[in-house]
Amino acid sequence: MRIGEVAAAAGVSTRALRYYEEQGLLSSVRSPSGQRHYDAGAVERVRWIQALYAAGLSSKAITALLPCVHTGIATTQMLDRLAAERDRLDAQIADLTATRERLDAVIAATHEHTGTALGSAS
Repeated sequence: MRIGEVAAAAGVSTRALRYYEEQGLLSSVRSPSGQRHYDAGAVERVRWIQALYAAGLSSKAITALLPCVHTGIATTQMLDRLAAERDRLDAQIADLTATRERLDAVIAATHEHTGTALGSAS
């Protein structure tokens, strides 16, 4: 697949794909005319990269984790790293849940105070 096809299928920019290559997260082969060509698994790999970035992982962490994510095979060190990242995400989820609960309480108290129903425009 050419760079534009991968970008469109994965929902990212071509610039992002070039960045992923610079970071060693993605690879391509060059045609004689210099165009990048990616294998069939590139779209799924890019989606994983995007998900891991969205979860707050650095490119260095993603580089270390991607091989075991794709193969299902991990060393003890990789498993420890995966567990640490999972624990970090669990803590982040707990913090976000607590924040949402506080916001819900403020919204409910405000609606109670003003006498408007939840979800009503003020």
